[in-house]
Amino acid sequence: MSKDVKSVIDEFHSSVNMSPKELESWLKTEESQSVGQKKSDDESIGHKSGKRIIDLLKQKEDDYTDDDLSHMKKVVSYIHRHSAQQPEGDIEHTRWRYSLMNWGHDPLKS
Repeated sequence: MSKDVKSVIDEFHSSVNMSPKELESWLKTEESQSVGQKKSDDESIGHKSGKRIIDLLKQKEDDYTDDDLSHMKKVVSYIHRHSAQQPEGDIEHTRWRYSLMNWGHDPLKS
């Protein structure tokens, strides 16, 4: 495994702080399904990504494809970009937090 690939995998795992089980439960909630960009009545981009993240978290590192690594980069980029836009005040029940959680990151978890 190259150093670059290892770096992508490590950054993905440090950015995604929800377990597959936590993410699966979250994606079933109304809050999860109420946020994100959608095309007509389709599932949001973040919600779809959440399902893919669950699969990636369950997968063995040696089995990652180039497409998997590309999605990991997208996830890390989204989490970093969106985290920088944190609103003022209590974030617990915000669309901002719900959106991040669809991407596998709960900003209230340490």
